[in-house]
Amino acid sequence: MNKKKANKSLPDIELPQAHRNDLRGKQSVRATFKLSEDAIKTLSIVATHLGIKQKSLFDHLIEDIQSLKSIARECQIHNIESQFRVQKTYVLSRRTLSSLDETSKSFNAPRDILVEYSIKRLIPIISKERKRHELRKQALKEFEEYLGTGEQIMKKLNESLGTEDPVYTKFEKAVEGVKNAFHFINEFIEKGKSIEDF
Repeated sequence: MNKKKANKSLPDIELPQAHRNDLRGKQSVRATFKLSEDAIKTLSIVATHLGIKQKSLFDHLIEDIQSLKSIARECQIHNIESQFRVQKTYVLSRRTLSSLDETSKSFNAPRDILVEYSIKRLIPIISKERKRHELRKQALKEFEEYLGTGEQIMKKLNESLGTEDPVYTKFEKAVEGVKNAFHFINEFIEKGKSIEDF
């Protein structure tokens, strides 16, 4: 029986076109702001604990136009000014920078202040992450005890059965897996220790 070749080409369907401006909006650009040390630290801590790039956080915060405009209005009411700030350069999307510049001009609000207060929106997340950090530390402590017990059992098996015994070999692999998990968790907690002093 002759088999017909399957037609692998896709049928033509109407597709929405990708626009040049949309693609350009996603380009990464560098922008420098003057921010408080607390704002810089806040962005760094949230990025570290949530495993999110700072660029993604910037895009998420600034592209929320309604919140950005709300901050700009508050700046007008309270006449907030920049002071005691550190110059810091970040990577963000072209669209995010454009939204920031437009809002700044429309409301005559300092761009740095808009960024500063946008970052302040992350503070409640830090409060939650600090609690999670403490729970992780407690879990690590209990995990360390668990690992110690496993190593003691492995030592006894080594003395009684020898390293060639299949039970010892299997147990050794299990303990090695636990060790790897322990080191991973320990490194993760150490990396996020900056939240303790915030």
